Amino acid sequence: MLQKTGRGLLTLLLIVLEWTRPAVPSPLRPICDLRVLNHFIKEARDTEVAMKLCREGCSLSESVTVPQTRVDFDVWEKKNSSEKAQEVQSGLWLLQQAFGLLQSSVTNTELHSQIENSIRNLHSINAVLRSLNIQEYTPPASAPGLEGTWTVSSTMDLLQVHVNFLRGKVRLLLLDAQACQQDVS
Repeated sequence: MLQKTGRGLLTLLLIVLEWTRPAVPSPLRPICDLRVLNHFIKEARDTEVAMKLCREGCSLSESVTVPQTRVDFDVWEKKNSSEKAQEVQSGLWLLQQAFGLLQSSVTNTELHSQIENSIRNLHSINAVLRSLNIQEYTPPASAPGLEGTWTVSSTMDLLQVHVNFLRGKVRLLLLDAQACQQDVS
């Protein structure tokens, strides 16, 4: 009887170990559905609305460098995919830096969750880009050395840049991503 119980426990242990075995990491599957980006844009707009309702403790403590959101389509189309990716990723990096400063500047506790969510969403967008085999961005030693930037001093300007950057350059990059192109043969 004891021998049967021992074999049963050993079998159970092997089954549990098989289920909990560390899996071989698989590459990220490309995330090509623009509804994901639309969700991030909607949440960025929600943050903008929440900030408009804020009356006290909602301002930036200093000016921040942000990416240009204007897109000259003739210039954009002439860029290769790595130049487009570099421009988008440097813009996302600038926005992460700006939101970090905003988070430390805002004293309104109700807005902290909105700002933290925006920071998480920027990290998620970077994960989406990684899933599309778009190279990681290495930040420069200083933000002012980046091309295609400008400085904002108000929270509302920062949030408008955030929404417009997602709606513009990030969307264009995702639409052109090689991993999302359907083979039409």
